[in-house]
Amino acid sequence: VGGEVGGDQHLAGRRQGGDRLDLAAGVAQPAQHAGAAARAPAPVEVATLRGGAGVLRRLRHTRREIEAIAALAPAGEVLVATDFAADRELVLSGALDGYRVVHFATHGVLDDEHPELSGLVLSQVDADGSAKNGFLRLRDVYGLELAADLVVLSGCQTALGREVRGEGLVGLTRGFLYAGVEQVLASLWRVEDRATAELMERFYRALWLDGLRPAAALARAQRELAADPRWSDPYYWGAFVVQGASRRPAPAAAPAPGSDSPVRDGRR
Repeated sequence: VGGEVGGDQHLAGRRQGGDRLDLAAGVAQPAQHAGAAARAPAPVEVATLRGGAGVLRRLRHTRREIEAIAALAPAGEVLVATDFAADRELVLSGALDGYRVVHFATHGVLDDEHPELSGLVLSQVDADGSAKNGFLRLRDVYGLELAADLVVLSGCQTALGREVRGEGLVGLTRGFLYAGVEQVLASLWRVEDRATAELMERFYRALWLDGLRPAAALARAQRELAADPRWSDPYYWGAFVVQGASRRPAPAAAPAPGSDSPVRDGRR
């Protein structure tokens, strides 16, 4: 969940003090064909990812997801990369290395037989319509150097992998922890697009505005969705879990959305 196949893409970031970037939230609504730029935000309904990922359907609510997340951060402290800009090259370039929170909302692809082939789907074409490698595989993730407190993988089955003797569970979560991330929020099953957008907005509200740790913020967001008749079935809210351990003190509550106040130390 989190990306629109044939659509556009986003990335967001917030500063702490001088040049310290506190937040990076990324949404990949991958551009899959040459006409995507002219037709966005009305991408093709279905596209096939080469390499065995099968059919990836359009995710209609990821743009709303990233816009809601960005709106919760203080004004002027959010970096948003959309459409063709949210691509594999951006992730591999080191542009995310200084961010405290990184959020991917796009299709997650699980290969439990060959976990090294699992990954995240990013833009498959550039702005000129030329095809490019837009699949961020697990081996790419292992090569990253991130200092993030939290990476959110707002996609399907992003917490899964393959159990390897002597290694444990090998998958995307393991890759991001190896890359230096303290905690990863990821999903255990195929998640519903709109419900995930709702969950993530509530999660970040609890994380930043109320100053909760990721696990507590997720638990609150899940309780809120469970109390909503539209999303009361655990299928809609129960897939996401937090893995890893934070080494930082409990965060302080954030300034109100749109405030120009600086970000407080320890806040995520």
